[in-house]
Amino acid sequence: MKVIFLKDVKGRGKKGEVKNVADGYAQNFLLKQGLALEATPANLKSLEAQKNKEAKDAANELAEAKKLKEKLEKITLQFQTKAGEGGRLFGSITTKQIAEELNKKHKTKIDKRKMELDDAIRALGYTNVPIKLHTEVTATLKVHVTEQK
Repeated sequence: MKVIFLKDVKGRGKKGEVKNVADGYAQNFLLKQGLALEATPANLKSLEAQKNKEAKDAANELAEAKKLKEKLEKITLQFQTKAGEGGRLFGSITTKQIAEELNKKHKTKIDKRKMELDDAIRALGYTNVPIKLHTEVTATLKVHVTEQK
């Protein structure tokens, strides 16, 4: 019997796959547990429609990420903080502070966990902060730290 898998079934198939399985296995396990549907023409058509919708959503998400990247790369965030000799900061500028400042000044919400800053900023000057917006899109935000007078 041909079935469409609704969930991943170890050793049998992944979600969205259409496979041929034994009739008894399909009727007594897959269909009863809600792990699969019988591959009727109507079910196959709805599966195709669902795949098209998911592809369209993924394309929209990618386009949004590219738009946001363009916006972020034009921005330079300014921070003023106390610093000691040699341009070393008292404390540091963290991804949380960068995310809050970005939201406050530019009305752009970015999750601090998407910022790929190895360590907090601890020196004066310009720092490029990479931000992972999508699996294929990474933006670079400029952060300028100056000494507070």
